[in-house]
Amino acid sequence: MSATTSQLPEPLDVIAVGAHPDDVEIAVGGTLAKLVRQGYRVGIVDLTDGEPTPNSPGPEVRLAEAQAAAQVLGIQYRKTLDLPNRKLFDCYEARVALAKILRTYRPKIVMGIADKTPLASPDHWQAMQITDAAVFYSRLTKWDGEFDGLPVHTIRQLLWYPLNFGTSWMAEAAGSMVVDISDTLDQKLAAVREYKTQFPPAKDRVFQMVESQARVLGHAAGVQAAELLIAPKPVVIRDLVETFTGTAAPRTNLDESTQAVR
Repeated sequence: MSATTSQLPEPLDVIAVGAHPDDVEIAVGGTLAKLVRQGYRVGIVDLTDGEPTPNSPGPEVRLAEAQAAAQVLGIQYRKTLDLPNRKLFDCYEARVALAKILRTYRPKIVMGIADKTPLASPDHWQAMQITDAAVFYSRLTKWDGEFDGLPVHTIRQLLWYPLNFGTSWMAEAAGSMVVDISDTLDQKLAAVREYKTQFPPAKDRVFQMVESQARVLGHAAGVQAAELLIAPKPVVIRDLVETFTGTAAPRTNLDESTQAVR
């Protein structure tokens, strides 16, 4: 039996997907905090619990850190799937598990990891493929039995976020954009600091790298700090002047210009 939308939780506007707890905060924590401030409903899905790791006593501690980080960002929903850390692979079962979340919470936008992270976890590359497939699976009709009868949902936009600090070339990719996080950079860093088992004092350089990346992207765009997002295709601009200046043309001017053309 298929579920109806009225039987589901309140929808989210944005869901960001990471391979492990802390991936999303490091890459787009400032953007998510900004969205919450703007009144949007935001969620995070971690495909694995990130365990085992060298300094963590176990999954319960890592989960508590993830929930604390979510509270710092102010997001409304966080879910950790039970897929295996270090052995994460793009497979049918993983795609369906994430697609069920997307069908349940019906986000308009999904954010996922952008590319491989050389010398870091191969789970990140697998997470990218799982996310892409789940967005596709979410909208497929005549397949209710695979998704517990959850209704079909079409994601309006998929965006990628780079997790590798060495991927500056991505800023030149078609569809790339930066989000001004000048007001939420401190909130982002505070969220990352909640992962005390992952980033002890000996790894303080991680926070310097995260902040430096945000500062470099921001200064290049004329703001104090920013995060990079990449769309699969070029982004359409409806109003060129408003996009780059924040000022829309008065309605009277539009009418007068139309008359002049005639």
